[in-house]
Amino acid sequence: MIWLVLGVGLWVGAHLFKRVLPKQRAALGKAGRPVVAATIVVGIGLMIFGYRAAEVVPLYDLPSWAWHLNNVLMFAALVLIDAGRVKGVIRTKIRHPMLTSVVVWSVAHLLVNGDLASLVLFGGLGAWALVEMAVISRADGPWQVPAPGSLRSDAKVAAVAVVLYALIVGIHSWLGHPAFVLF
Repeated sequence: MIWLVLGVGLWVGAHLFKRVLPKQRAALGKAGRPVVAATIVVGIGLMIFGYRAAEVVPLYDLPSWAWHLNNVLMFAALVLIDAGRVKGVIRTKIRHPMLTSVVVWSVAHLLVNGDLASLVLFGGLGAWALVEMAVISRADGPWQVPAPGSLRSDAKVAAVAVVLYALIVGIHSWLGHPAFVLF
């Protein structure tokens, strides 16, 4: 479990470093970019290793409907993760679509994984996204809502999300974690 906690800690620390310690980050200049990137990559590796190696410690039972809600939330997360990049309508409704995507992703995974390692991984990353949103919003001040784009741009994002969703479902099934459970 220590590797998982360390991995989540590295991820959070590397991502918040610029916002929480801006002078120290600025002092690193361009040389800091590869350091931060390497920290994130190491954090991801530790999260994967730590999660796979963690002992299963059940915390709560999963309701049967949670699988269905998980699938809906995962599709929404895939749409949101890219919605801020395109000039569509969604980005005018949500200030931090990518970070909101992480929160939705984490909630979806906590619905279908009721163990301690999942709480540390998914709960930790979801909490990080909420903190990151608060820190960014505080630093940037009031939100300047972008000009609305077209629904067509959002539809393209949704189409890409469908393809990614199918790919993710396939990978999860291949790894022995089926996305669809029939009751």
